[in-house]
Amino acid sequence: MKRTFNTGNAAITEAAIIAGCKVFAGYPITPATEIAENMSRRLPQVGGYYLQGEDELASLHICIGASLGGLKAMTATSGPGYVLFADPYGWAISSEIPLVIVNSQRVGPVSGITGAPGQGEFYLSRYPTHGGNFETIVLAPNSVQEAFLITVQAFYLAERFRTPVTILADQMVTDGWETLVIPETEEEIKSMGLKVIPRKVNYGPEFYPSTDEIDVPPVVLGYNTGAACSDWTPTSEGYDTEEIEWQHKHSYRLIYKIRNNRDIINRYETYYLEDDPDIILVAYGSPSRVVKSAVHEARKQGLKVGGIRLISIWPFPNEIFNRKSIYLSVELNFDGQLVREIQRVTPKDSQIHFIGKCGELPKVAELIEITKTLLKGETIVSKPWEREAW
Repeated sequence: MKRTFNTGNAAITEAAIIAGCKVFAGYPITPATEIAENMSRRLPQVGGYYLQGEDELASLHICIGASLGGLKAMTATSGPGYVLFADPYGWAISSEIPLVIVNSQRVGPVSGITGAPGQGEFYLSRYPTHGGNFETIVLAPNSVQEAFLITVQAFYLAERFRTPVTILADQMVTDGWETLVIPETEEEIKSMGLKVIPRKVNYGPEFYPSTDEIDVPPVVLGYNTGAACSDWTPTSEGYDTEEIEWQHKHSYRLIYKIRNNRDIINRYETYYLEDDPDIILVAYGSPSRVVKSAVHEARKQGLKVGGIRLISIWPFPNEIFNRKSIYLSVELNFDGQLVREIQRVTPKDSQIHFIGKCGELPKVAELIEITKTLLKGETIVSKPWEREAW
């Protein structure tokens, strides 16, 4: 193993190389620019290709073309670029094209502050394109090492499910410096539990089966496959159709190949849930590190507190929110996004609360103060320009 001190951007780069990525196309944007810089250096060393698109839209279309040509591809951006992906993202979802897309979230709206973390694309990562009738796979690391592990997993899931997979990171993960361990041999890759699937080719005749089956090789143009690809609703052979029956079949596949196999995707950490806690703190990404520390500190103070850290964001892990309790969603935004899913899935009469900050993490002491307030049955309040709470 190679032990280094590096950034999340470097971790994502090295993981993509190990996963077999051969093409990166992107456009510079803080805090994800270093991924492009690193890939421009590393890909030629392994027989790959780096291209800088004229913008984010073009970059994702380039990745789609590379994947359709049989090469694993990745792009990276931040929120202002991620929102521009709507059209090519739809192509990739509907045509079942494996890709990995990194979004290092920064505080917004729009350009916001380039060097501050945010969590504004929670719902955008679920509905990144037009038309509906699909599910997405979204993973959220909270450290440099996990950014490495999750990137390898993202390529693995993209191949198995024939779909783009988003890594929903944030500025603190991608810019942060921490210890990074990188495997250097096949044995070390396996010892870390990493799984790599080589690109395969679908030779038909059914290129778009109307089932929830996974592990179907993706469509690759050329190779004498006779495959077809377009953004129109396809028949199972890939021909464009206006027949609504095929739309039903195609929509069923795009949704249920993910929903019916969510046990392969869903990942989360829990703290003290087996102890039937009086209150449960919930977070993902960088805030989840503060939440974990707050839960342990609260326990030292005799408070019956539990925690949930989401690693897979979509499909949303409904099953872990099966306790009637008090829930506190901790997020890097003022509008409250994750909290709305918690409201949707928790048992009737659960109390759902939200604490949000822009561009900076909450403090452990702050979360304990809020926890004590809620346990007393009192109302937490917002502090103008500092935090939103409800």
